[in-house]
Amino acid sequence: MLDECKALANETRLRILEWLKDPEANFPECTPGLGVCVGLIQRKAGTSASTMSAHLAVLHRAGFLHATRRGQWTYYRRDDERIRAFTERLHSVL
Repeated sequence: MLDECKALANETRLRILEWLKDPEANFPECTPGLGVCVGLIQRKAGTSASTMSAHLAVLHRAGFLHATRRGQWTYYRRDDERIRAFTERLHSVL
């Protein structure tokens, strides 16, 4: 649970999860069902590619994101089931 809490302890990572909750509204040019490519998330966040890559890696390791690789592009989408399980576990502990 500590890794999940650390992943959420950053404003940019929280915003990424918020944006990916409704990807079509936040990224109109995304591919429905596949997810949102890193470049679109990076542009919206206003960060460098390496910083965005690090943020997405933290969220992926914590289990909050699914990553799909297509050619040279990686697409991300939320794992809502995993997020729900985490919040339920957090609620039961606290």
